[in-house]
Amino acid sequence: MNGVAVGVFVFIFLLVTVMGFAAARWRRADDMGSLDEWGLGGRGFGTFITWFLVGGDIYTAYTFIAVPATMYAGSVVGFFAVPYTVVVYPLIFLFLPRLWSVSHRHGFVTPADFVTGRYGSRGLGLAVAVTGLLATMPYIALQLVGMQVVLEVMGIGTTTGNWFVKDLPLFIAFAVLAAYTYSSGLRAPALIAFVKDALIYLVIIVAVLYLPSQVGGWGAVFDAAKDSFNGFNADNADTIAAGGANARAIIPPGAAQWAYASLALGSAMALFMYPHSLTGVLATKDRSVIRRNASLLPAYSFLLGLLALLGFVAVAAGVKVDNAQQSVPQLFENEFPGWFAGVGFAAIAIGALVPAAIMSIAAANLWTRNIYRAFINRGATPAQEARQAKLVSLVVKLGALVFVLALPNDFAINLQLLGGVWILQTLPSVVVGLFTRWCHRWALLAGWAVGMLYGTWLAYGVATPGDPGSHFGGSLVMFPFTDTKVYIAVVAFVANVIVVVVVTPILRMTGVPEGDDITSDDDYHADADDPDVLDELDPSVTVR
Repeated sequence: MNGVAVGVFVFIFLLVTVMGFAAARWRRADDMGSLDEWGLGGRGFGTFITWFLVGGDIYTAYTFIAVPATMYAGSVVGFFAVPYTVVVYPLIFLFLPRLWSVSHRHGFVTPADFVTGRYGSRGLGLAVAVTGLLATMPYIALQLVGMQVVLEVMGIGTTTGNWFVKDLPLFIAFAVLAAYTYSSGLRAPALIAFVKDALIYLVIIVAVLYLPSQVGGWGAVFDAAKDSFNGFNADNADTIAAGGANARAIIPPGAAQWAYASLALGSAMALFMYPHSLTGVLATKDRSVIRRNASLLPAYSFLLGLLALLGFVAVAAGVKVDNAQQSVPQLFENEFPGWFAGVGFAAIAIGALVPAAIMSIAAANLWTRNIYRAFINRGATPAQEARQAKLVSLVVKLGALVFVLALPNDFAINLQLLGGVWILQTLPSVVVGLFTRWCHRWALLAGWAVGMLYGTWLAYGVATPGDPGSHFGGSLVMFPFTDTKVYIAVVAFVANVIVVVVVTPILRMTGVPEGDDITSDDDYHADADDPDVLDELDPSVTVR
């Protein structure tokens, strides 16, 4: 344990904790007893705040651990995260302003709220809500995995010994997270995101300028990575040929290029279907904030590209770890002075707290609006909704903590694979519904069910290399009737769309009721100064 690194880490963590509790008074209305206030921060965030909030939400601690880890491990498709974050922003520029408008006109808090109102179907809304909850839980758990890795490298959290002592730092961190999320709602991660993003930018820029110089420059970094991967392939040629291991490379060979492209496209389509991604968007004050952020957020993609290359730097620096996820934290500990290593560790840990808070809030909103109010207490008051959301946010965090501590980390990682497969199946109901109501509600529900079942079945059938009897061991599968591997979520999505397109005309011809649409064409273009759309909230005014 490096005392200086630990001291800096603890100081920054305490600073963030104070900010989390102070956020309860930041831009506060007189009444916090509603989901608009607690779960969406008053729906009044501008461009600057939203840029940090959404960026802090999307680029998680596990992103900063997992992306360079895939490069360190020689994954030929590991760099897909960079193009997918480039592709996603033009997509959201097209549809998120429409979702903002209709949500602010009708008071929708979740994507499932919109689906219920658009199609007049609580059942379809329930399907979207349950999918969001399923996809979010392992995502929260992976933030804990990212923090665990940092604590292990620092020597605070160990991999051996009494389970209570071993995991006590993690308990403390997420008890603090639960407390200030409960009291401050979305304002807490919004305020902390300033510190998180500033630290991340500082650490990564210093790392990409300083660390390569310690190993001979970027040319030496790429040469070392190439030599390491070629050596692995030569030493394990028979195992690779038998399917017991994957070949390593810097650039995907021809056979893996469709896999690379489908991972990038499928992930881009899925990213803003996650409830936590949409929560930050619905908290903005007007449509133009969303458009400006869609233009500005690619700066994070540049950051992510630099971060991914640190996996190669770790190879060149001779970092040796059994768990590839430890490669970047171990690189920081080996190469940085103790005080700056502490800053780097704090940046990654805080990078877990911000998205975990937003994810738990988004999950609580789904439960409260689309299960509790829709099916259990249909006359729930705003205060009752807020109280439910606060309690459920605690339950969600506790569930994620138990999930990580009780199960192997690779189980959580493999379930996160399913998160992308599942959440993409909500795209026809949400995104297509923003532009047209041609799809029949029952066809959408049937397509969702087919996509969910088919995608889960495909993922279950993928074994981990070297372990033929295992399941959920990867994200790629052969596209039907071809010998080309693609992302499982894309295959399931294609099946989903086929069912919707085929079943919709049949249901319409047989006269099956389509449900009542409570929205109108004007709702999708409403802006902050239009009737029935709240302006940015004055902190001294009680939200209605």
